[in-house]
Amino acid sequence: MPAEPSRSVPADAPPRRDVPLPAPRRRDGPGAPLPSTGSRRYWTRLLPLLAVLVLLARLPSFLRPLWNPDEGYLAVQARMLAAGGSLYETVVDRKPPLVPWLYQGAFALFGDDSLWPLRVLAVLAQLLTAVLLASVARRRWGDAAGRTAGVLYALVSIGLNPEDTQAASFGVFMLPATAAAVWSADRARWGTAGLMVAVAALTKQTGAAVLLPVLWLLWRHGVPGTRWRALLRVAVAGAAPVAAAALLTDPRGFLFWTVTGSAGYASPDGSVLHVLGRAAGNAGLLAAACAGLLVPLAAVLRRRAARTGALTGDLWVWTASSALAVATGFHFFGHYYLQLIPPLVLLGTAALRRLPRPWTRGAVLVSAASCLAFAGWGVLAPSGELDHARRLAERVERRTDPPDRVLFWGMHPEQYWFAGRPPATRYLTAGLLTNYSGGREDGRQVGPRYAVPGSWPVFRRELAAAPPELIVDDSRGKPYGPARVPELRELLTERYEPVERVDGAVLYALRGDAAGRGDG
Repeated sequence: MPAEPSRSVPADAPPRRDVPLPAPRRRDGPGAPLPSTGSRRYWTRLLPLLAVLVLLARLPSFLRPLWNPDEGYLAVQARMLAAGGSLYETVVDRKPPLVPWLYQGAFALFGDDSLWPLRVLAVLAQLLTAVLLASVARRRWGDAAGRTAGVLYALVSIGLNPEDTQAASFGVFMLPATAAAVWSADRARWGTAGLMVAVAALTKQTGAAVLLPVLWLLWRHGVPGTRWRALLRVAVAGAAPVAAAALLTDPRGFLFWTVTGSAGYASPDGSVLHVLGRAAGNAGLLAAACAGLLVPLAAVLRRRAARTGALTGDLWVWTASSALAVATGFHFFGHYYLQLIPPLVLLGTAALRRLPRPWTRGAVLVSAASCLAFAGWGVLAPSGELDHARRLAERVERRTDPPDRVLFWGMHPEQYWFAGRPPATRYLTAGLLTNYSGGREDGRQVGPRYAVPGSWPVFRRELAAAPPELIVDDSRGKPYGPARVPELRELLTERYEPVERVDGAVLYALRGDAAGRGDG
C-alpha cells in the first residue's frame, strides 16, 4: 500500500486541538523547576492564608509574659548586655549569640518589660519557614504541592507542649535558617546555603545539622567538575559568620561556652528512665500532631510502585540529621523536636502527591484538628511555675531596692526579670554551678565538682566583691540545694539569716554585721 503523501503545514497555522501536547517532564528531585504560571498571583493568594494560619496557631503565645526559663534567661541576658555586659565574659550561656542579640535589639527598640516584640518575630519566623517549604515543594512538584506543604507546616508547627512551641526561643528562630539552607541548595546557590547553615548554627548549635542535606544535594546534583568549587563556597560562606561572631564577642569565651565547655551537660549520665520517658513522650506528641503527614508517608512506603521516585534522598538525610540533632546532649527536651518538623512536612507532601486527592484533604483536616487541640492546650495549660516565679519576685522586690544585687539559687532566671533586680553573678541558674539539668533528678553527676569548669572561682570573686543583699534558695528539695553545696551552705550560715518562706523557697537577707566584710 503506497504511503500517504505528506502535507505541508503553514508556519502560522494554529495547533490542532485533537493532538495532545507532550506533558512536561516531572522531576521529583532538585533540578529544573516544574513549569508554573502566575507566580505573583500564586504567592499573593497563598501568603495571606499562611500568615493567618500561623498567627492563629501562635495566638496563645501572647497570653503569657513568659513560657519557659529559656525566655527568662534571654530576657535577663538582654538587660545585662544593655547595662554594659560582655557576651561570654560577664554575660554567659551555653548558646550561640544571635538570639541574645535579637532580644537585646528588641528591648532597645520597644522596652524590656514585655516580650510581645519577640512573639511577633516568632510569628514571622514560622511564617518564613512555611513560605520556604512551600517554595521548595512547588519547585519540585508543582503549585498544589507548594500550597499543601505551606498549609501543613503552619498547622503542625505547634504540635508539642506549648512551653516548647509557643515560646520565642532558640528552636523557633533556628527553623527559617535551616529551611533557607535547603531552599538555597535546591537551587544550587551554594554560597547562600553555607551562609544559612552558619545562621542556623549561630542561633542554636544543632542547627549545623542541616549541613548534611546541603552536602548531599551538592554531591548528588552538583555539576561534575565544579563540585569542589561549590564545596569551597559552602565552607567559606559558612565559616565567615562564625568567625565574625567569635571576634565580635570573646573568641576564647565563644569557643568555650558554645562548644568545649558543655561536655558535662551533654552527657548521658543521669536518670536514664526519666530521660527515656521524656524522649518517648515528646516523640509521641509530635507523632500525634503530624499524623496527617505520617499516615500517608507510611502508606506510600508500603507501596513499592507509589514510592518509586516519590521521596528524594535529601529529605531523608535532612530528617536523619535532624533526629541526630534531637538526640544530641541526651536530654530530649520538647523544643529539640521542632527541628524535625520541616523535613517531615516535605516528606508528607511528597507522599501525598502519590496518593488520590482525598488523602490530601484528609491530611489537612487531621492537621487542622491537631492544631486546634494544641492551641487549646496552650490557652488552658496550667501556669504553676510561672505563678511561683512571679510571687517570689514580688517578695524580693518588696525587700530590696532597684540597685540591690540579688541571687536566685534555682533554675528559673526569669525571677530576676520579674523582680527587676540585677543578678549578683553571671551564672543565672544553679545548673551552671552544679550541672543540674533535666534528666538528673536522682542527683547523679550533680554538685560543685561537676560545674562548668572554672565557674566556682569566678562565682566566689563575684560574691566577695559585692555580696548580694538577698539570696533566695529556690531549690525546694532538688539535688542542687545548699545541703549538697557546702560552700553555699557555709555562706548562708555565716553571713545571712532566713527572713521569709514563699512556696517552699527560703529568702536569706544579708546581716548588718556582714555587709562590709569580704572573703578576699
